[in-house]
Amino acid sequence: MIDFQGDLSVAKVRELLTGDDSRDAKALLTKLVADRKVEDMLVVLADCLLEPVQQALTDEIMREQLRMYSES
Repeated sequence: MIDFQGDLSVAKVRELLTGDDSRDAKALLTKLVADRKVEDMLVVLADCLLEPVQQALTDEIMREQLRMYSES
């Protein structure tokens, strides 16, 4: 559920979590409904993922992706 288009909303999260009765899903939805927005969640998520993403995206992977983009 990474939002690259900027159209993630509390309603969309609710839709994505439909059928997920886990405690985590309920806690997330409760927090988002109380906050009435998803922006804070996305900032925290991005901050938490920064290091793992930086480790996974090596220079070689970035070069390859940019090469594929430039050739498309």
